[in-house]
Amino acid sequence: MDTLKAEIAATAARLVVEEGLEYGAAKRRAVKQLGLPGRSALPDNDQVEDAVREYIDLFCADTQPAELRALRAVAVVWMDRMAQFRPYLAGAVWHGTATRHSDVYIQLFCDDCKSAEIALIDHRVDYEPQTVTGLHGEPVEALTLAARCTELQTVVGVHLLVYDLDDMRGALRPDAKGRSPRGDVAAVRALLAQAG
Repeated sequence: MDTLKAEIAATAARLVVEEGLEYGAAKRRAVKQLGLPGRSALPDNDQVEDAVREYIDLFCADTQPAELRALRAVAVVWMDRMAQFRPYLAGAVWHGTATRHSDVYIQLFCDDCKSAEIALIDHRVDYEPQTVTGLHGEPVEALTLAARCTELQTVVGVHLLVYDLDDMRGALRPDAKGRSPRGDVAAVRALLAQAG
């Protein structure tokens, strides 16, 4: 990776860890903070993720493991609540780079995409619907809610991304690093058990 991309990745990593920004927003803000032209070549998400891991190792090694464990526990609660919709945890909480500023991203795979929203309404859960970019670049509905995280004594954003059941087919293929890009509730529980 060239030095300019490395500098953008390092600055973006700090923004991801300290402010909870998503990678795309963090890269754009890093370019501005570094005073670079708007069309500067950006590092890819894998490069930013590597920089995030380095940043965590350097500056957050004493706090991040407990914060990650707490966020994974919140994820398990919501995955259990939404079990009928085949939930999979994704993002920083799944990959192990989450901090107290990170949101929880759970992907649901439904026979009927409206059924997840109806389940939240039936359980009187306040949520905000929005449309986001999905697995294959297509628009999908995200149901965003606030969940209390007692361990961190804060409220955590939980995003339930609602996919059609057919979208599950390619969703479990390993990523470029050979890792599973998401995990079911049993896999998340296994990670929690490993963390002790």
